[in-house]
Amino acid sequence: MKKVFDHMSYLPDMEQIDSPVMDEVLSAVRAYDYNQYTEQDVRAALRQRVIDPAAFGVLLSPAAQPFLEEMAARATEETRARFGNTICMFTPLYIANYCENECVYCGFNCKNRIHRGKLTMEEIEREMQAIANTGLKEILLLTGESRSMSPVEYIGDAVKLARRYFSTIGIEIYPLNSDEYHYLQECGADFVSVYQETYNPDKYETQHLSGPKRSFPYRFNAQERALMGGMRGVGFGALLGLDDFRHDALATGLHAYYIQRRYPHAEISFSCPRLRPIINDATVNPHDVHETQLLQVILSYRLFMPCAGITISTRERAGFRDHIIGMAATKISAGVKVGVGGHEEEAKGDEQFEISDPRSVDEVRNMIRSRGLQPVFTDYVYV
Repeated sequence: MKKVFDHMSYLPDMEQIDSPVMDEVLSAVRAYDYNQYTEQDVRAALRQRVIDPAAFGVLLSPAAQPFLEEMAARATEETRARFGNTICMFTPLYIANYCENECVYCGFNCKNRIHRGKLTMEEIEREMQAIANTGLKEILLLTGESRSMSPVEYIGDAVKLARRYFSTIGIEIYPLNSDEYHYLQECGADFVSVYQETYNPDKYETQHLSGPKRSFPYRFNAQERALMGGMRGVGFGALLGLDDFRHDALATGLHAYYIQRRYPHAEISFSCPRLRPIINDATVNPHDVHETQLLQVILSYRLFMPCAGITISTRERAGFRDHIIGMAATKISAGVKVGVGGHEEEAKGDEQFEISDPRSVDEVRNMIRSRGLQPVFTDYVYV
């Protein structure tokens, strides 16, 4: 039986860093009362040339919902000024779905009775060849959170393979220590995405019942350790709907903002996933987040951090994804499979969640062009 530990503590092998960011973010969220804002506050926030943290909180409030059209127009201007008409395309590749965590909301939950699988290096290369044949040059490698079944060396070997086929390689795995991130960076990884799921420590405790992921502060500081390890970029996100989405969106934005101030060279990006159905779905007690509310979050991120990348997930329906690119989102996935493998051969393990947009790379590329935008497969070149 797994030992349950205090969710605000660390396990012995977890690196602890001296950073004020977590306390700064949690303090700001505790003080955030989004119901206090008025129409006048929103108008004053939108008059700011540079949106500061206080104005960011205003834009996330219910009072800002009638201003979505104005926010969208400004977000479009900000996006075009910094990213032009380009939309970067990529696809994820799940190479394993073994997990040691008991997370209530996740299909990979270690207690879930699902088909587990792990790709061999030969299978990984065949998957990568199939993906590369679509023209894509960016890939995101994912695993379940299991050090024993997906050790760092295994992930490093997969990254080395990916470097043969792709110009940009992201990883979305279990949090690591800074020296381990440095090892993966030397293998060829460019950026790290870690989602806090919820920034409410009390809610976090009830959703992460056992496993290393139960450590809230270790997960929170993962992006900073990744940058300490030499990664070029880091991604942030909360699973919207797991708790109060306005608080989690505020925390996500402030987390990225404070990290950017400490590491000005870092490439910052956001993802905005909402809860989706999973295999063996348990009662998660979700706080429903509607599309207009999701739009408000994405627009607020763009106005607050205009140079940050924003990825729109296949968790969302095709129509919404088509609408948000160019306006605020700068990266979109295509040809997505959320089981283990599945790009070249039948998936070797069950899916993490259900997707809403199953379109192929060609279908998404044609959609982007139809909207007067330019699909980009490579946005970074090593020389």
